Formats: sequence, C-alpha cells, structure tokens
Amino acid sequence: MKQRALKVLTAAVIVTAGVWVGMAMAKPLEAGSAIAPGTIEDPVVTKSYVDEQIAKLSNGGTAGGSTGGSTGGTAGGTGEASGLEIVELPVGKTLMIAAGGEAVVRVGKAVAYSSDTNGISDLTGGIDIKSGKDVPTNHLIWFPRDGRGIMGHPDETGPLTLMVKGTYTIK
Repeated sequence: MKQRALKVLTAAVIVTAGVWVGMAMAKPLEAGSAIAPGTIEDPVVTKSYVDEQIAKLSNGGTAGGSTGGSTGGTAGGTGEASGLEIVELPVGKTLMIAAGGEAVVRVGKAVAYSSDTNGISDLTGGIDIKSGKDVPTNHLIWFPRDGRGIMGHPDETGPLTLMVKGTYTIK
C-alpha cells in the first residue's frame, strides 16, 4: 500500500512540475509573438478613416499627381491619364508617351518609335522592342524614358486604338 501511495505521489509531483514548467516557458513566447489590437504595432482604424484614404487615392491625391483629360486624339494634342484612357491615333501620327507611361495596342498594327538606339519594353512578352519593329496587340508596353512612342504600321490604313496610362502627346 505504501508503494502504491508513493507511485501516485511521484506521478502527481511529475505532472505538477510539467504543468508549471510549461506555463513558465509559454509566457515569454506569448508576449513576444502576440501583438495586441489597438497598440502602435496594430492600430485600430475607423471605417470613416479608411473611406477618407480611399477617396484621396481615387481623386488623384498622390504627391505631384494631377489628372487631365484627353484631347480626343487630335493631332498635336496632349493628355495625362491617371488610369487607362482610350486613345485613337490617326494614320501617319506618332503617340509619344512620357517616361513611366504604359500602353496597350488594341486595334490595328503598330510599330515602335525611339529617338535613340534603345526601344520600348514589352512587359507581356518580356522583350525589348527596337525602333521600327512591330508592337504586338494586347501586350502591356512600358516606356522607360522620354522620346519613345508608338506609330501606325506603314501598311495600316485606319487609326490605331490604344489604351494609355500616363502623359502623352500626339505628333
């Protein structure tokens, strides 16, 4: 009987020691990984604050950014788009897009134009398109510097339709 009581007492001490050690070791782990809501690490914001920030972004509230309208594709026109803008490029004209601008040729055959030996970046195809080479339709084209653009293919008889994002001029 003494032996049985000794075994039960030993088991109780071991279980109690295990629980105590587990609790003592878990406290530092909890405090280090859990971030309480409402603290500087995890601030609580209101719906009105989020709505205000979204409104600032949708109204062109970025630093230095302004939006303007398109010229409707007239020769010598300029435009600046905060989003994608549909542009019709007349036959014989060149669409010059400012550095950082983007374009997608939607209708018609187009060729790249560059004032230097470098070209424009076809982000969809992952290639550099040199001046005078065909620009594929439905590919996202990025203009890394000023002095580059898109013009209609010499065989093209109708206007090009493009989606443009950024500042551009038609020459």
